[in-house]
Amino acid sequence: MRILFVIDGLPGGGAEKVVLTLAEGLLQQGHHVSLFSLRDVCQYSLPAGLDYRVIKDQSRSPWRKLTELSRRAAQLDKVLRKTDAFDLVLSNLHKTDRIVAKSRVLDFKKVWFCLHGMFSTSYLGHRTGFDRWLKQRKIKSVYHNRNVVAVSRAVANDIEQQFGLRLSQLEVIYNPFDTDAIRAAGEQPCEMAGQPYLIHVGRFHENKRHDRLIEAYAKSGVTAPLLLLGQGKPEQTEKLKALAEKFGVAERVIFKGFQSNPYPYVRHASQLILSSDSEGFGNVLVEALLLYTPAVSTRCPGGPAEILTGELARGLADLNAAALADTIKDIYNNPPQIDQQQLSHFGIVPICEQYAALATSKGAKGEGG
Repeated sequence: MRILFVIDGLPGGGAEKVVLTLAEGLLQQGHHVSLFSLRDVCQYSLPAGLDYRVIKDQSRSPWRKLTELSRRAAQLDKVLRKTDAFDLVLSNLHKTDRIVAKSRVLDFKKVWFCLHGMFSTSYLGHRTGFDRWLKQRKIKSVYHNRNVVAVSRAVANDIEQQFGLRLSQLEVIYNPFDTDAIRAAGEQPCEMAGQPYLIHVGRFHENKRHDRLIEAYAKSGVTAPLLLLGQGKPEQTEKLKALAEKFGVAERVIFKGFQSNPYPYVRHASQLILSSDSEGFGNVLVEALLLYTPAVSTRCPGGPAEILTGELARGLADLNAAALADTIKDIYNNPPQIDQQQLSHFGIVPICEQYAALATSKGAKGEGG
């Protein structure tokens, strides 16, 4: 089967990593896989055998923003006309979706828009009145009567309920994880091995709520260091350092920066914490559990409550620093048993099989994962 992924660049984010994991898994299952990147940026190594092409926008017109979507769709179509037809097309991230939706070449019965986040949070936010209505209209113009894959049931419910969409088909397929590769990467040396510490992995972005994390850490009473793997603008880093100083934990909050291989740090941590306001899925939670590291997360809109189930649900905290502090302390002192069998449905093989099955989907709504 011929499968095409389309994405607006590979700059190092979670959705981009998911796309490459899927591409590699589908290649291993014998499919022909292409990836069209709409920007010439790639911070990941590409799987062997992947047909990777960059469709770069060369326009320097002063009016380029006004014509961007239709122009870039035409650039995509130009490449598609010179390429054999695909059995399945997977569009990823909203900027890409807006471009793909304007294609005049693609057969939209074979196109699936893959939603990786909570649109009501990221696109509506605190907007009200006309501004909110306009955003809802823009979302509707892209996804109405289209095929959609959501990375969690929460994301699926969000796109239907908050935007009043009627979708042609809707499937829920969780993100894939190459368990063997993650565990092998986790075996690499780590200077933190052998000492207790907590860890957060993620870019310094308002939605990740590092402010809540640092406050909760201070209130938890846990004296093991807090390791922050991630980076942001210099002013964001300075703001967080000032916050750690304010709460009296500056000497215990370690700013480690971006790590191309975070897994050794996650593997040796006493606990991984996610403090976000929303998460489409919550990849780092699954990765931590696969490495036998207990996970704590805010019970935010999105996927965490679908990952931390059963005994692991003890790791869910309400959306405030006090509740998160209590949960951090509880899981640190009484870590749950991590049943690896409970994580098997996140494996790369079953998830890739669910994606491949989209090519023969007949239109009945359902839930995967």
